[in-house]
Amino acid sequence: MRQRPVLVLATALTAALSLGACTSASQDLGGSAPSATPTAVTKDAAIAALVPAAVAADGRLTVGADLSYAPLEFVDADGKTPVGLDVDIATAVANLMGLEVDIQSAQFDSIIPAIGTRYEVGISAFTITPERLDAVTMVSYFSAGSQLAVQAGNPAGVNPDDLCGMTVGVQTGTVQQTELEELSAACATPIQILPYDSQATVTTNLVGGKLQAMYADSPITAYAVEQAGGALETLGEIRDAAPYGVVVAKDDAALAEAVRAALQQLMDDGTLAAIAAHWGNEQGALTTAEINPAL
Repeated sequence: MRQRPVLVLATALTAALSLGACTSASQDLGGSAPSATPTAVTKDAAIAALVPAAVAADGRLTVGADLSYAPLEFVDADGKTPVGLDVDIATAVANLMGLEVDIQSAQFDSIIPAIGTRYEVGISAFTITPERLDAVTMVSYFSAGSQLAVQAGNPAGVNPDDLCGMTVGVQTGTVQQTELEELSAACATPIQILPYDSQATVTTNLVGGKLQAMYADSPITAYAVEQAGGALETLGEIRDAAPYGVVVAKDDAALAEAVRAALQQLMDDGTLAAIAAHWGNEQGALTTAEINPAL
C-alpha cells in the first residue's frame, strides 16, 4: 500500500464489484477464499526465546491490518474471517513464536501511528520507504510494484504515461496517492485524485464508472482484474518494484529481531514461497529477511 514516486503510473484494484457498500472482498465477488492457513507451522523454541516478555505475556501477537486489500488481506465470505497472503504470513510468524495471531482490522493510514501501542506489529502490504523508516522499524519479506487498472476496453482512453485530466482512485494514505499528487502538480490540467478509505471502494467505483482508472499495488490489481469477470483490465506495465515490510515499533529491536528470525525461517523452509504461490504471487516472495534494508 505501497511504493515510491514513479514517472509513469501503473496498478490498481481489489475485489468488490457491487455498487453498494463493501464489507468483504470475497462476498462481493460471490465466493469464499481458499484456505491457506499454515497450520503445519509450529513453535520454534529458538525463535520463541527472542520474543519480548511483554509481547509473549498474553499469548498473542496483535497485528494491525487493513482487511480490504485482496488477495493480501481481506475478509472471507463469512463476513468475519481474515484471509489472504499477509494473513497467512502473520499466522505462520505467530506460530513460530509460540503465539496465537490476533488480526485486528484497521484503516490503512491508522496502523503505523498505533504500532507499539494498539498493535505489536503491522502486516498490511506496507512498502518500505525512507519516510516510514524515519518513524518505525520494518522487516522485509515480499516485493511488489504498482499498476493501473481501467474498465475493460479502456473506454476513457486513459494513457498510462499521461494521466493529466483523468479521474483516478486510490486508497487513502498509500504511496500511490503520493505519486499521483506529485504527477498532478506538473499537469496543466490536474489529475482528479479520489482517495477512499478502502481499496474495495476504489474498485467498486471503477466498475461503476465513477473513476476512469485506479492505482494500487500490482498483486492487488492482478487479483481484482482476475476476479472481475471481464469488467476490468490492467493498463501499462508494472512499475517500481519495492519490498514490503512487517512494521515494528522504532524502539523495539528485540521484537524486530524475532520477526526477522521467523520470516527467515519461513523463507528457508519454503513456507513463505508456498503461501505466496497459493495466492498467485510466488514471484514476490523474498529469500532474505532484513531489518530496515537499504533502499
